[in-house]
Amino acid sequence: MPLPKDLNKLLSHCNEKTHPPKRLSLALEKSIFHLSIFEEATGKLVGFVRATSDNGLNANLWNLVAKPGIYQGQLLSVLVNRALGMIRKDIPGCSISVSAPVMTINVLQEQGFLLDPGGIRAMGLRLR
Repeated sequence: MPLPKDLNKLLSHCNEKTHPPKRLSLALEKSIFHLSIFEEATGKLVGFVRATSDNGLNANLWNLVAKPGIYQGQLLSVLVNRALGMIRKDIPGCSISVSAPVMTINVLQEQGFLLDPGGIRAMGLRLR
């Protein structure tokens, strides 16, 4: 499991919102799984995604990020592909949604995701 400070650092490098370490730790604990990619030479976190589910009808991918650079698309593709494989194996037939930054749209579309399918728009509410 990545350290919250390392995950926040990666989120920040990807221009994504960071989170208080305690809340991030709790989110990791409550997730059904999370996947991390670490750079072999340095041990630094370079890719991450986590999944939540009601274990029946729905699954959601969160915090999908990869270190900016020439391999960013490949890292994102590996994370999405592996996460989808795990969800399809463990919760077949469930609906899968993604909360992800704009930089991931091409990778997600390559994996079969549709942007706002049928005009459905997602909405979020920040809980305090």
